[in-house]
Amino acid sequence: MTSRRKYIKREQSLIVAVQLGLETDGFSYRKWGGEQTCKPGDWVVDNEGDIYTVDNDTFSRTYRKKSPGVYQKVAPVWAERAENDGSIETLEGTTHYHAGDYIVFNNEDQSDGYAVEADKFEVMYKPVE
Repeated sequence: MTSRRKYIKREQSLIVAVQLGLETDGFSYRKWGGEQTCKPGDWVVDNEGDIYTVDNDTFSRTYRKKSPGVYQKVAPVWAERAENDGSIETLEGTTHYHAGDYIVFNNEDQSDGYAVEADKFEVMYKPVE
């Protein structure tokens, strides 16, 4: 891996999200080359047409409501570019990535991680100087 840097989401990067506040066991789905799992209370997110789920604790800690159903990620992330293809275990399941993609962590201690394609990451995030 290359060196890890701190990033913040760009102002214009908003998502649409709905909390799974139903009596349910949750559900599973396939995305990012692996099986993902959504638990009761997690969030279903539409990030400019990219649909996925986010763990409730992570969402509550890292996003702020801008208007009904619209949220912005306000917490910083720490990210580095992958030198090789690989996979990362996320809170929802396994995400596969390719060399050049970003490995992103919601916490500086490298916990609560996931992967994002390089072109998408660079549009959504900017480095913290």
